[in-house]
Amino acid sequence: MRAPRFFLPAALAVGQTIVLPPECSHHALRVLRLRAHDAVTLFDGKGNEFEAFLLPEPGSASYCRASITRGGPLEREARLRITIVQALSAQEKIDWFLEKTVELGADRIVLAAAARSVVRLSAARRQRRIERCREIAVAACSQCGRNRLPVIEIVDDWASALGTAKNAASRWLLEPGAPGGLKAANGGAVALVVGPEGGFDAEEIALAHSLGYVSARVGPRVLRTETAALTAMCALLALEGEYS
Repeated sequence: MRAPRFFLPAALAVGQTIVLPPECSHHALRVLRLRAHDAVTLFDGKGNEFEAFLLPEPGSASYCRASITRGGPLEREARLRITIVQALSAQEKIDWFLEKTVELGADRIVLAAAARSVVRLSAARRQRRIERCREIAVAACSQCGRNRLPVIEIVDDWASALGTAKNAASRWLLEPGAPGGLKAANGGAVALVVGPEGGFDAEEIALAHSLGYVSARVGPRVLRTETAALTAMCALLALEGEYS
């Protein structure tokens, strides 16, 4: 079995002894039941991964330390830098969408309310949702072996959301009725835009086209909002040779 992975947003180095944050210590001691000298893996979210082992903490049942033995830069990122612009929907759908797109290697995830989005976020709810999104991203990276955390944003309006990917070489607006499908990106950055349950309205489609987005379908079936981006990601990564 591989060693449990823990995210530590700190400067890590070989030979260092570090106290694990409370949530990591709790998970290691109370959930995983790890003991002194058990192996763990630490990653900093910026592309570095380190092997370490737990040190004994006499009299302590609430925190633990780890001694780093080796490691450094180790990339497991996707071959394409993929930005996903996703319309807001119910929290359970967004949570599932985030977990899976992070596992697949999304580089940036931008959430915003579209015209037909049922969900709207107040400032307070937006902050809580961002925190929740980050927790999901950290857990997904810990599980799948990514050493870089994706950028996750919630922006004010749909026009701003589309503008976040203006520098992507390939920009796709996923529409069930589009005349054509996705094409190989041949490297570089890619943007995928996914609408809400009710789809895009005419103004949103016109705006996206004016910003260089091209409408594309993902097969002959109408996909749910939470699965469309995953399907498109898998298709583009396969075309790029990710799974070869």
